Amino acid sequence: MFRYEIRPLENRVWLSSPTMHGEELDYMQTAYRTNWMSTVGENINTIEKELAELVGVKAAVGLSAGTAALHLCVKLAGVGPGDLVACSDMTFSATVNPVTYEGGEQVFIDTERDTWNMDPAALREAFARYPGIKTVVSANLYGTPARLDEIRAICEENGAILIEDAAESLGAVYKGRQTGSFGRFNAISFNGNKIITGSSGGMLLTDDEQAAAQARSWSTQSRDAAPWYQHKEIGYNYRISNVIAGVVRGQLPHLQEHIAQKKAIYERYRDGFKDLPVHMNPFDEQNSVPNYWLSCLLLDEEAMCEQTRDDHTAVYTPAPGKTCPTEILETLAAHNAEGRPIWKPMHMQPFYRERRFVKVCEQSVGEDIFRRGLCLPSDNKMTPEEQNRIIEIVKACFA
Repeated sequence: MFRYEIRPLENRVWLSSPTMHGEELDYMQTAYRTNWMSTVGENINTIEKELAELVGVKAAVGLSAGTAALHLCVKLAGVGPGDLVACSDMTFSATVNPVTYEGGEQVFIDTERDTWNMDPAALREAFARYPGIKTVVSANLYGTPARLDEIRAICEENGAILIEDAAESLGAVYKGRQTGSFGRFNAISFNGNKIITGSSGGMLLTDDEQAAAQARSWSTQSRDAAPWYQHKEIGYNYRISNVIAGVVRGQLPHLQEHIAQKKAIYERYRDGFKDLPVHMNPFDEQNSVPNYWLSCLLLDEEAMCEQTRDDHTAVYTPAPGKTCPTEILETLAAHNAEGRPIWKPMHMQPFYRERRFVKVCEQSVGEDIFRRGLCLPSDNKMTPEEQNRIIEIVKACFA
């Protein structure tokens, strides 16, 4: 039973759904009319060229998913059975699963409060404890760049390869440089909820053109240049289709428009919640420009009512003037709006609980953000009026 009465939103407001413009269909129809429906064609060639130029790398390889891109990044880094790989802890599992595909073992690195990304201090500690680490996978959470120069410098000091998971941060900038260009190998995603979508798809980005050629070969089943089907190594069915690439091609001219819309959403929330005991997801304002993919909320400790979670359920006890992520998310859902919990840290996941975890604070920062944080509806088709209603719904949870 809710403690207040607010009329539900008439139209469903999503967390982040595709925003289409029309050019996407034109390029898809061109693929159809010319019968280039498979894994070769002009749409693929164009998006690889345009994304490489946008991000500022020498080579791009269009793939079926961001996860496929991350998998091939891990292979290119040479990760093998038993190898230790330092990985972002508070992220989606797709960031770290490819390490398992290749038989490696993750060393999860705790989160820093200033960006909600990999903590450079914890990464440095991980190298001190486990000098065998030779690969680092760092994600840019919710479109916010990590401290990429510090992380890259630590990798260089320790002879490690950096893989940048920029799946959520296309268009974000760190110290004047596009994310997706800081690692030796980098990945972006065109999943349906991303700031630029193909409905699916992803891309591997690198300055190593020989590595890009290897990734392209792996993505097409590692077929040799022979008059018959010949393979000297294992390959994968990872290449992007020319049809999906057509959707991405139509989306690309609208990237900055989407970023501007997402920024406006973030700022409306920030202004709307200024009198509440909460904070928005932070970023390094001096050095970074996020793409504002998702707007997130972190409740102050004193504003939290009692909340208990296990692996599958969450319950809370209402308290005057207090609330919690569980109550806010349930209330949003009851009023026809989609929110989401913060990514549950990997070291807390049932599959990965036995992996190594490195933190430099007494309490894990990632655990604390997961406990007190949530992702707000951030769809760039949401009207200001709808967003104002969502702000009122959240405020009412503190009643």
